[in-house]
Amino acid sequence: MRTKHSITVLLTILLLSGHGITFAQNGADGDGYYSISGVVMDSHNRKAVSNVNISAVGTSIGIISNEDGGFLLKIPDSLMVNEIELSCIGYVNAKFMISRNMRQNQTYLITPHSFVLSEVEVFSWSNPRDLVELAMSKVSENYSTKPNLLTGFYRETIQKRRNYIHISEAVIQVYKSSYQQGSNFDRSQVLKGRSLVSPKKSDTLDVKFLGGPNMPVYLDVVKNPDVVLGPEYIPYYSYRMGEATSINNRMQYVVHFQPQAVVDFPLYTGTLFIDRETLSFTRAEFSMDLSDKLKVTNFILKSKPMGLRFTPDEVLYTVTYKQLNDKTYLNYIRNEIRFKCDWKRRLFATNYTIVNETVVTDNVEENPSRIPARDAFSMNKSLSQEVAAYYDEDFWGAYNIIEPTESLENAVGRLKRQMR
Repeated sequence: MRTKHSITVLLTILLLSGHGITFAQNGADGDGYYSISGVVMDSHNRKAVSNVNISAVGTSIGIISNEDGGFLLKIPDSLMVNEIELSCIGYVNAKFMISRNMRQNQTYLITPHSFVLSEVEVFSWSNPRDLVELAMSKVSENYSTKPNLLTGFYRETIQKRRNYIHISEAVIQVYKSSYQQGSNFDRSQVLKGRSLVSPKKSDTLDVKFLGGPNMPVYLDVVKNPDVVLGPEYIPYYSYRMGEATSINNRMQYVVHFQPQAVVDFPLYTGTLFIDRETLSFTRAEFSMDLSDKLKVTNFILKSKPMGLRFTPDEVLYTVTYKQLNDKTYLNYIRNEIRFKCDWKRRLFATNYTIVNETVVTDNVEENPSRIPARDAFSMNKSLSQEVAAYYDEDFWGAYNIIEPTESLENAVGRLKRQMR
């Protein structure tokens, strides 16, 4: 069984016949903005903090820090922004004054949240399933009742063992109808993108995401609750309360879930974070149950060359939301798949890791235009087939992107040299 809005991402494994690179539609030219850059660190241990939300206060513009804690936030000159706000699960929100001419690459310290809750507060829900169902019943009032046009940054990488063999990136727009409606009109389109694919013959095994930029449409687990949060699927899981935490200076119920039924498609194990005041979902972390790897393989793998054996090792998801003006909006999605591939008669399998992530960098809620079907990104395509070569250093202009980690920057340099 595969549901209409399956939250898994289909994979195709095929042999490369070329790079398939074409130019995509152009985006902003980069004029009329200034940048704020830096590294976010824990104030106690001075370690880098990843996945920190960095927002321009008073606007819908934002980005997240990378795995090294680094970020670059681009702010239009037309906006009178004096502060940025940093927020992260388990940390106290922090605001910092900014100016156009301030020094770049500064260190921004955030403090871990320390709080004490009474036993009554932590375990006030004797049946956590009731809490999950009540939170689902409030989706139509907690989430946007208007259509939205999101701008986001999407990146997917493929590693063969520890080496990057594929990097694709794009600025995307996503039309999302009201959370009171279905997702029939929700679509993504690529505004601008680029791709690098290893030219080495030993890297000719290519594992591609189909429809990767459509993640904000199909992996929005609140709007598309199939498998995890839908009323048909909630009974498939057992639930227990976890230790409460803080996100964006707001206390959160924490609910852990795991499969308690056997069905003909994979289930998930994970954690839900639910705002204690509004009962909106603010974060979901979950992984596919791999107790039956053949079932998982049949579910996520669309096609592969004959004779190739595919073994999934880990399928992980993170989906986050943030509150703005008393409503909750999609903020960030990450999917990571680790697997092995080997050909029959070979002694050793090769480890692969695919990571794709999308961060929402801006949001228009006033009279947004729908994305026509002809411009929508097809689920049957991979991003590398649709975007440009990876050469222009000023490629992104005014668009906000997730800053590449140091290891990714080094990988880009190596792949560029191989392409020459």
